[in-house]
Amino acid sequence: MSLNIAMLSPDISRVGGSTPLSGTTPTTASKAMPENDFAQTMASMAADAISTVKTGETTAIAGMQGKAPLQQVVQAVMQADQALRTVVAVRDKVVGAYQEISRMQI
Repeated sequence: MSLNIAMLSPDISRVGGSTPLSGTTPTTASKAMPENDFAQTMASMAADAISTVKTGETTAIAGMQGKAPLQQVVQAVMQADQALRTVVAVRDKVVGAYQEISRMQI
């Protein structure tokens, strides 16, 4: 199966030499689109995981004090567990990739 470059482009109207959007030049169009790099994506995922774990902790404490129903406590703790497992899996992949790169000969 071949993959066409037009399938990968977020703005298909500009692929293949077609005219840019009205009133924009290729440089202004590229400046208007936000760029998400790997570091920003990882930081966003880490922030989401941290907030999920904090929510799970506060809900568990509220459950112990009798202020939250059991179902809500279980759901919050399971979401925190899933976020923690995801973070650990991503960390393991990053460490493995770093080790693989460090073994490469230059």
